[in-house]
Amino acid sequence: MTKREMLLKKLSTYQFAVLDLQLFLDSHPNDSATLEKMNLYKLKAEKIKQEYEEEFEPLQKTVTQGNNWSWITGPWPWESEENN
Repeated sequence: MTKREMLLKKLSTYQFAVLDLQLFLDSHPNDSATLEKMNLYKLKAEKIKQEYEEEFEPLQKTVTQGNNWSWITGPWPWESEENN
């Protein structure tokens, strides 16, 4: 597994955990431990996202800096690292 793939997998894992905990908090709004864990996972996801974007490419179009087409330079999700 490449570093790029590893970062994307970690990011999706933390984002899923945040979403799942948000759903749990809908029915348990006073659970402070879960809220704390969700906030921790949000921070971890943001850190991984930032690391990924610094090393590879933006994950969202809004991240581009001056060049509106810079997001297209990276490999597409269905392209493997070996093909580049």
